[in-house]
Amino acid sequence: MNMAFATSLYPATGKRPIFKIIKPFTRNAATRRNFTVRRNFSCSATVATDITARVSEFDIENQKNDLLRLVQDTQRGLVTTPDQRSCIEEALVSLEGYTRGESVDLVPLDGTWRLQYTSAPDVLVLFESAARFPFFQVGQIFQKFECRDQSDGGVIRNVVKWSIPTLLEEQEGATLLVSAKFNVVSARNIYLQFEEISIQNIRISEELQALVAPALLPRSFLSLQVSEP
Repeated sequence: MNMAFATSLYPATGKRPIFKIIKPFTRNAATRRNFTVRRNFSCSATVATDITARVSEFDIENQKNDLLRLVQDTQRGLVTTPDQRSCIEEALVSLEGYTRGESVDLVPLDGTWRLQYTSAPDVLVLFESAARFPFFQVGQIFQKFECRDQSDGGVIRNVVKWSIPTLLEEQEGATLLVSAKFNVVSARNIYLQFEEISIQNIRISEELQALVAPALLPRSFLSLQVSEP
């Protein structure tokens, strides 16, 4: 499943820093020139690194917000024009550029991520089915990474909330859970090994409860006597 914004982002290496060079100030330039220049150059480099990091973080947050705005009206990828898909793809590539050449960092990846946009056919078919058939609903979709304190892999779970109106509760009547192990195989790729699929947390609707409850309630002695021939 292609999840948006699930990749960790860091300042790109080789990015030109933005800083102002400060000339050293000394009372005795002849005797202190070398010492003072080395001290101030070190401080200037530290300041430049801090400024570059802050600028990069600011740029990343701005690009994240821009990307969220681009996918806002796409119904998680179901309704997109060619121009929208092109703009979204360009924004994703630009955002991923901040971590170009760096290895996958599992520390910030650990946690639960909610799907905002996808181009994966196996996910879009769920949205298409829900739009076409009124008896099927797709609620929130999550991707849960369990990789805390690990460096080469972990467990990933795709969580799909779905429902059948009138039979199950709206949007979240049941949960489809697909689990797999994953291993980091390169700087930008992971390998998935399927484990299991299950349906959990089935919640029937109030209408169905009202329909089946009388038949399941324990009968009293009087009702048993009445029902006997």
